[in-house]
Amino acid sequence: MRENMQWIDKGGALLLAGALLALSGPLATPEAHGAPGTSRIPAAQGAPGTSRIPVAHGAPGTSRTPTAPAPTAPADGPDPIDFAVVVDQSASLADKDLARETEAAALIGQGEISERSRATVIGFGSSEKPGQSPVREVCPPTVVDAAGRQRLSDCVQELGKRDPARTGPGTDFPAAIRQAVTRLTGHGGGTGTTGKPAPKVVFLLTDGRLDVADSPEYGSDRESRQANGARRLTEELARARAAGVQIWPLGFGTEIDRASLTAMAEGGYRGACSRIPGSTPRMRVVDTSAGIDKALQETFAAARCARIEHGTVGKPPADLTVVIPPIATDGSLTVAKHDPKVQVTYFDPAGRKVPVRGAFDGSDFEVSGENGPVEALRVKNPLPGRWRVHIEAPEGHRDREVAVRALWQGRLRSTVVLDPASPRAGEQVKVEVRMQTRRGVVVTDPKQLAGLSVAADLSGDGFRPVSFRLADDGKAPDAEAGDVRFTGTLTVPAGATGDLELVTRMEAPGITSDRRPLHAVVAEDAPLVTAALTVDGGTVYPGGTVHGTLDVTNNDSAPHTLRLALGDQTPGAELAVTPATVTAPPNRSTQIPFTLTVGDGTPLRALGGQVTVVDTADGDRVLRGAFLDVLVVAPPTWWERWWKAVAGGTALLLVLGALVGVRLAARRRRRDLTGVTLELRQDGRPVDSLTVRRGQSPGGAFAFTVDEPYGAPPTLRRIPGGGSSAAHVLRRTGAGELLLRTRGGGQVPVRTGEPTGLAEHELVVRGGRPAPRGARATPWARRPARGGPGRGGSGGTSGTAAAPTGGPGPDASAGASDYDGNF
Repeated sequence: MRENMQWIDKGGALLLAGALLALSGPLATPEAHGAPGTSRIPAAQGAPGTSRIPVAHGAPGTSRTPTAPAPTAPADGPDPIDFAVVVDQSASLADKDLARETEAAALIGQGEISERSRATVIGFGSSEKPGQSPVREVCPPTVVDAAGRQRLSDCVQELGKRDPARTGPGTDFPAAIRQAVTRLTGHGGGTGTTGKPAPKVVFLLTDGRLDVADSPEYGSDRESRQANGARRLTEELARARAAGVQIWPLGFGTEIDRASLTAMAEGGYRGACSRIPGSTPRMRVVDTSAGIDKALQETFAAARCARIEHGTVGKPPADLTVVIPPIATDGSLTVAKHDPKVQVTYFDPAGRKVPVRGAFDGSDFEVSGENGPVEALRVKNPLPGRWRVHIEAPEGHRDREVAVRALWQGRLRSTVVLDPASPRAGEQVKVEVRMQTRRGVVVTDPKQLAGLSVAADLSGDGFRPVSFRLADDGKAPDAEAGDVRFTGTLTVPAGATGDLELVTRMEAPGITSDRRPLHAVVAEDAPLVTAALTVDGGTVYPGGTVHGTLDVTNNDSAPHTLRLALGDQTPGAELAVTPATVTAPPNRSTQIPFTLTVGDGTPLRALGGQVTVVDTADGDRVLRGAFLDVLVVAPPTWWERWWKAVAGGTALLLVLGALVGVRLAARRRRRDLTGVTLELRQDGRPVDSLTVRRGQSPGGAFAFTVDEPYGAPPTLRRIPGGGSSAAHVLRRTGAGELLLRTRGGGQVPVRTGEPTGLAEHELVVRGGRPAPRGARATPWARRPARGGPGRGGSGGTSGTAAAPTGGPGPDASAGASDYDGNF
């Protein structure tokens, strides 16, 4: 049965091996953690790759903050790992299982973030007849740089070519682990930031259990072979433990021997990449191969102290996205294309196309797998935010979904303030720590540091190292919870003499610490000069200034020259402190203001680092330090400067416009003649009437005429338009006064209910408002009507009423100012 199954799904084993290539990371070595069962408090070391903040040095009058040389580029990157991917090639693997494993392996295999890591890929089965070997090393130890990743991608493909003449169908765990441990311990390997050998890890993938029943080397019969195989496995695990090799078993399916996998994880070296839960080797099992992709990535994140961000999926052409957080310093974007014909273009969160190789805007890029089914873009110092991955494919190659993921790790740099800067033996000191990335991003969001544990180790002459915890919980001595300033206190041991070295440790999923030391000196007596330092916070524009205050007490009989200096600055920041040196007068306390100038080229971001004051007369002793808490923002635009004034002016204009509109509307309402009735009288009796309807008195004017048909009583008729000289016009002014302009004549005031002469007739207006008392007559009312008293000035069927010939009549009223040119 196994003979018939051993060629099934060759590609799955291949992909799974590649997947485990990526599941590597900076794990603790035996040297770092000590022998099993022991604990060790690490003393700070000035090893390559760390940065130091020693006591300030330099010539008096300079403003340089003393710091150690920056770490070299290789040591500043993610720690390497030596790992072996051991893949079960037994006959029990089904086609679909191998296919899914292969897909996952090809995806993760491109994601290793350290180019100094070494990888070995080994396939295993059993040895049951002459010519067979239980293991097959398809990829010898290979450095995982750009060229090495391509070589690994090619050689991993050999896992799918199972040869029954060379490898049997069983599952020989002891031989597989022995081969991996030998390869991991048989070469120099890489080194981490401490200069010690890189961790050694085995990732073992299997879908079954120990099966050496048909392997003659384990005994003469099936029962004894299985028992001897189990004992041999225990021996190989002990060898791995002694050699400092971790074992991370991953299994899937229903035939998994969970007890055996657990024993393998616990039997190897129990070191971890950090003290956080989950980073110690453990076994992982999923029900089917459909979950192996997710399981491998989660196992990788745990083993390598890294994190995985799952992005979107889609078929080409499409834009996929994935988020890289601000604390990421090293990462890779992996694209599961499935089809080499799919072309990929990468865009950073600013929308800019990034190169596939080389440097761009503070980041370094390197792509691999462009011509394969899986492609990856390794990024150093990635720009945080949402990255966009654009995929294109020719016709006939667009039927498979493409997925993008981001694998990242954050290597944070610490900025430490010790208060007092030079403590005495037996004195309690406060330690405050802030963090930023290599790119200079100051970590200010506590959510990004979820699960972070911060501790510090103090070592020096005359006492055993002391460890203590720092917290951001708002409990004394921490000032405010969630401000991402971790604070703690300790008492300097009474026996301390000379130099002190403080090292902070940060541990969280996906985060590693630079473990940079802070050096100080034990003060033998009470210092003659003490200082307090404050720096204003808030926002500032490039080219702006930040103010601070230095309070100094000098109990010496001589003046002391103090130097202000800047340290741990954000990369690219252009800061200058003025004055650079100050003088503390003897036997008095002095308050000295100073200014920090932010250069025009300073990047727009939160500024990290600190300001320190150094006593140059006391061996450059650091008196005090203070964090910078300044956010550099872009200068406001014209709109940002004046939008309030513009908004206020606009609101005022709107109010004025509304008032004018209300007044105009009220004026129109006052002048409207709607509802006014004109009554025509002859010989003192009414003969006709006409009521003004809505919309018939535009501008407050109503035009009408008197028709006198032969043999019939006269009638009133409205004339639309109102501008004809052949019409009479009744008008109401804005003051509410009624005026009547007869055809061809002048205008006279009209009072409601009182008759007004209209040629041979009389007109009575009803419904109008009475004219205000004391109103002045209009200029038109003073002019005599054309045609003489009591007659119209022209012929026709109706005459016009005559205005008085003399001065203003007793009933003339005001309103001339409301008369328009059309009236």
